[in-house]
Amino acid sequence: MGRLKNRFIAKILTRFPALLNIYVKRAKPIVVKGIPWMPFTKDLKKCKIALLTTAGVHLKSQSPFNMNDPDGDPTYREIPLNTPNSELIITHDYYDHKDADKDINIVFPIDRLKEMKAKGEIREIAEINYGLMGHVDENYIPALINATGPKIADRLKANNVDAAILTPG
Repeated sequence: MGRLKNRFIAKILTRFPALLNIYVKRAKPIVVKGIPWMPFTKDLKKCKIALLTTAGVHLKSQSPFNMNDPDGDPTYREIPLNTPNSELIITHDYYDHKDADKDINIVFPIDRLKEMKAKGEIREIAEINYGLMGHVDENYIPALINATGPKIADRLKANNVDAAILTPG
């Protein structure tokens, strides 16, 4: 019953954005001090690029994101580069992803990156890319900021990724 409710709420908020604005205004802001920022100066043609999405994308063989917890799911799923698109699925109830279910590139543009690599516009694509669920409420924000985010960042760094593209759901 909870998942049907989530999907219903997502449809209502999509059709009536003013209601979403009310929800957003009621949410407690998250204050982050010392946001790390590094200007990007490397030539894109020399870069290894990773893809991250908060659209709830993962392999069909992986456990789905937890849609039963009203506070969301702060975990991530590793998506190997050469995974066929037919093996990807979206588990996310908080947006309408019927078009993305038909073409995963709408939220996880892996084929576009492959085209860019083939044209020489980028050097390489990360061997492992990442799927997360964008719906994470206040109880899990600390886990996302202090555990999930740094763990993914460490893995990207260890794999010599120069830049990451983050796509929303």
